[in-house]
Amino acid sequence: MDKNMKLFDLAKKRQSFCWDGYKNIGDYHDGIYECDFVSPYTKSANNVEAKVMVFLQDWSSDDFLRGNIDKETVRLGYTPDRYTNKNLIDLLHNHFSLKLSDVYVTNLFPFIKPGSMKEFIPVRDMVRAAKEFGLPQIEIIAPKIIIALGLSTFNALYKTCEAKMVKNINDGVKLSPFYYYNSAIFCQAHTGMQGKNTRNKGGVNRVSTDWDEMAKFLLKAL
Repeated sequence: MDKNMKLFDLAKKRQSFCWDGYKNIGDYHDGIYECDFVSPYTKSANNVEAKVMVFLQDWSSDDFLRGNIDKETVRLGYTPDRYTNKNLIDLLHNHFSLKLSDVYVTNLFPFIKPGSMKEFIPVRDMVRAAKEFGLPQIEIIAPKIIIALGLSTFNALYKTCEAKMVKNINDGVKLSPFYYYNSAIFCQAHTGMQGKNTRNKGGVNRVSTDWDEMAKFLLKAL
């Protein structure tokens, strides 16, 4: 079975049921946001031969999806005017000379959480998502490097693979990378404004330095 078919099977698994306390992507507006990927974000970042793979935490929330239909989000699989996405695109371009279409982007948690985008997802659910949806995508894509954005995303992968967790982004960046098969997994600050500002506290552009180190690593790995 080729990579696209394996990924399609994972998407169908995600569509076929939902965990208690959450909803599925297809539950909103007659399924307008539904897609044949684990995450709609992959619509715009679906290079199955990518050397770089990106995990964001989760795709959306109940509050957002119950609102008016966002046609650009439907078309692209992400909301282009959201800072998180603008910053991710800039970081990929500035440090790897890559576009979204050159990489593989997904969300680790595949279901829709209640409330707003700021709502917390319990560690147990993030770890379960890593086991059932995250690691299988890594095995299929087999990238050189994986960028885990945000502490929750990184810790879910780290706990699943190494039975450990880190206390903060700084600790995660310091120990990066760890490996799953031949893929190197890096912890990076979330690309939202809060994640960027927290990592760059004190006026030091640590985010840029962190991404430069990943780019150097990838260059050596190729």
